[in-house]
Amino acid sequence: MPLPEPMFCAQQIHIPPELPDLLKEFTKAAIRTQPGDVLQWSAAYFRSLSRGEPLPVTERLEMPVATQKTDTGLSPGLLRVLHRQLGAGGLVPAEELEHRWRDLCLPQAQLCSLLELDHQGSHVDWMKFLALACSALGGSITTALKYACEILTQDPEGGAARIPLQTFLFLYKYLAQMDGDIPDSTIEAVISALQDEAAKQEGMIQPRNFLSPQCPPLS
Repeated sequence: MPLPEPMFCAQQIHIPPELPDLLKEFTKAAIRTQPGDVLQWSAAYFRSLSRGEPLPVTERLEMPVATQKTDTGLSPGLLRVLHRQLGAGGLVPAEELEHRWRDLCLPQAQLCSLLELDHQGSHVDWMKFLALACSALGGSITTALKYACEILTQDPEGGAARIPLQTFLFLYKYLAQMDGDIPDSTIEAVISALQDEAAKQEGMIQPRNFLSPQCPPLS
């Protein structure tokens, strides 16, 4: 004969005081991030939380439109999460990048496609990878660099999205090199124009500088 189920009263059940707030924050994070696999993402969320690591959480809910989210699931917000988690060092172990990519439920095929463009060995140059990922989001080099500014900036969301000129030039030259069809004269004209702008802005560049009609086309 099976034993009867134990009976509990409200006085016997102890709810940890931090549990309601923890679950509330978790729920808001899941709604903002919209993970493709909630169970896999939840494991990554609580693992990062327990280790004091940056959480796999987007800053806001992104609208699923063509300019914000590709068919692969990669989006500016998710790329910003990856930068927060991996962007502190120049070189990132490829295994760590793959791990963080899976945590965000992003397709492995997209990661492989990006790595095939320019990667050898056990480590990934994070800034180069970021540039290629922004290019995958934006399509054009101009849009890619606009995304890069918005991800790398220390300005608040919706601000000028300024980044150091040297960072911008590194990304621009790299993407121009990967493109292969942008003449050196075009690159030199862009650099000259943006150096003049950066001199007026304490060495910083923002999207409005290279989107301005006064700036030569980037490609």
